[in-house]
Amino acid sequence: MIEHVILLHGLWMRGFALAMLHRRMMEAGFRVHRFDYLSVANTQERILERLRGRMVELAEAGSAVHLVGHSLGGLLALQVCHDALDLPPGRVVCLGSPLLGSAAAREFSGLGRSGEALLGHNRDLLEKGFECWDGPRQVGVIAGRSPIGLGAVLAHIEGEHDGTVAVSETRLPGLADHCVVDASHTGLLFSADVARLTARFLREGRFVVAAPDELPATG
Repeated sequence: MIEHVILLHGLWMRGFALAMLHRRMMEAGFRVHRFDYLSVANTQERILERLRGRMVELAEAGSAVHLVGHSLGGLLALQVCHDALDLPPGRVVCLGSPLLGSAAAREFSGLGRSGEALLGHNRDLLEKGFECWDGPRQVGVIAGRSPIGLGAVLAHIEGEHDGTVAVSETRLPGLADHCVVDASHTGLLFSADVARLTARFLREGRFVVAAPDELPATG
């Protein structure tokens, strides 16, 4: 069976930021597509409508269509899969996504209109996230714990974090699997370990299916 992967970038990014991950997922044997969108200017409804259409288009031959979302991209991936039940089969991997809501985003909003403008139409989703995952797809999360990033400078982040998102903010109840790697928020997109773990979850529905010494630390 053909397995497609749609990659979704995060806030303030564009599709070119996914180039390294794109290449590595292709090398793992997937047919890979980058989903580019205006993370601040586009409405969430418009983004999700386009994403649903792309998923249906790719599934016309009976293929699986997986989603891999970085940061805000992971939140949007869960949103589209929860709301639309007529989508093709597949799994979801979220990379550094604040699925329980982002403390950094809430602090940005506290800056007033300028802070709210930085978050755009997806502000509510970034601030609140989800209560749990009860959608039809298996979802795995890879969180980072290298505390290097602008978010750590502008906001207070509790516990282990990747410079933007706390590990605790990624632990959404209902996940199929969760792991933590030594990478920063942006570094998740360039890590060979992350790409390897992502491919493994998309095929197996879990991250650890090999000897522990072959993998980065999980938690």
